[in-house]
Amino acid sequence: MTQHKSKTLNRTLLVAALMVMNAAAWAATVPAGTALADKQELVRNNGSEPASLDPHKVESNVEFNLISDMFDGLVAVNPQGVVEPRLAASWENKNNTVWVFHLRPGIMWSDGSAITAQDIVWSWQRLVLPQTASPYATYLGNMHVANAADIAQGKKDPATLGVKALNDTTLEVTLTQPTAAFLAMLAHPSLVPLDKVLIGRFGDKWTKPEHFVSSGAYRLSQWVVNERIVAVRNTHYWDDKNTVINKVTYLPISSESADVNRYKAGEIDIVFSVPVNQFAQLKKTMGDELRVSPQLSTYYYMFNTTRAPFNDPRVRRALNLALDKDIIAEKVMGQGQLAAWLISQPEIGGIQLHDPEYASWPRDKRIAEAKKLLSEAGFGPEHPLTFNLLYNTFETHQRIAIAASSMWKKNLGVEAKLQNQEWKTMLDTMHTGNFDVVRYAWIADYDDASSFLNIFRTGDSENTTLYSNAAYDEAMLNAAKASSLTERGKYYQQAEDLLGQDVPAMPLYHYVRTHLVKPWVGGFIPDRLGNYYTKDMYIKKH
Repeated sequence: MTQHKSKTLNRTLLVAALMVMNAAAWAATVPAGTALADKQELVRNNGSEPASLDPHKVESNVEFNLISDMFDGLVAVNPQGVVEPRLAASWENKNNTVWVFHLRPGIMWSDGSAITAQDIVWSWQRLVLPQTASPYATYLGNMHVANAADIAQGKKDPATLGVKALNDTTLEVTLTQPTAAFLAMLAHPSLVPLDKVLIGRFGDKWTKPEHFVSSGAYRLSQWVVNERIVAVRNTHYWDDKNTVINKVTYLPISSESADVNRYKAGEIDIVFSVPVNQFAQLKKTMGDELRVSPQLSTYYYMFNTTRAPFNDPRVRRALNLALDKDIIAEKVMGQGQLAAWLISQPEIGGIQLHDPEYASWPRDKRIAEAKKLLSEAGFGPEHPLTFNLLYNTFETHQRIAIAASSMWKKNLGVEAKLQNQEWKTMLDTMHTGNFDVVRYAWIADYDDASSFLNIFRTGDSENTTLYSNAAYDEAMLNAAKASSLTERGKYYQQAEDLLGQDVPAMPLYHYVRTHLVKPWVGGFIPDRLGNYYTKDMYIKKH
């Protein structure tokens, strides 16, 4: 999941299905004796105006924060990394390749009509259909759902997708091979069911508040573009009795300073992210209201590998080597972020990955190697490299871009011209390939390195760099087939080693999430992916 996204998860997946029958639904748990406010309303900043509320048309946490509040999938993964039932009450599998899900009896859309297994079949077919052009079109293929990859490439009919409704309440999913992270991947917002009748009637306009129906704890009530989105409690939600907050307002404030100012003025309950230049001061003055949590997420710059001179891996590697990532993580950011030389994470899904060898070189040696590589590629004082560095409008992205460009200038004599665009515009620019280097980040969609690494495979729908390496594709294929964590880790390391040599993207740092949260907001518990859900929260009397 694009970022504006438990170490033991994969090891627990096999037992999760057994535990799941007895698992309580993850919802607002109000401690005994807690006095609740009469007015159960929450205001949270969401960082930007969403590109869409259609789960098949989006790719970032800006949209998925909203979609996850308004839609349920078959399962969810709780903050402890345990898979829990949502629209599916239970499931079983045969040889980890044929999975049968039993839907909860009586589940309904927010308009009171029934949600059926057929809705899920139709929704997943729509997701992989080339005409839908979903950024997540290849996701079901990455899960090894039968025929998904071929359908996404236009080679097979969507009706051949390995998912079928055995009846209104029973769904069968067929995989071509066991997928270790299958259940965790199933929790992704792109796999929520959508209402076929509604979309058939209104087309792209189905996401307008007057047409919108949802399956989660909230339904869309109001959408004032660039001002606010309001959702209210969905009384037809299967777990409505465990929802406490009645109304949630999401604001699209991209200025972190404005976000904090409105928080201090009492207009916002949860800040989207804390400005880097105010962090130390807020740590002193805001006490427990400042929350910092680790997150499986990496910030990086992506190259357009089809555009000269970035079709030359020497140029890409040189720019990567010349960045002082410790300074970016510790001085420019300084909230607990870690310098990154891996696209994935040093520790994820029960495995550990190691950095490329050059990460441990002294700084002078890295810069000398970078100069040598640039010179071999035809760049130097007489012929300096100049390119555009694009980022979406956000104060922190600007600070990082200024730091990176000054490092390149000082260390290599390279000129990076800074360009910024609003979030939606930048996504369009990126997907049309009209960029040199673009700021990006990835939040794990599930706790496994493949969530980061799949998007660099040839033909992946999120592969904006257009990087293609047959050895890389093979390593990822072997990792998916691996029967043990050790074996899987070996192939992920092979993949990371190739990315370290080819550098289709330069990792800068691994994230932490920073928020300001009002003391009266209870139940704010981000998971390792950085997600937190309104239905798990409540407002204390204050």
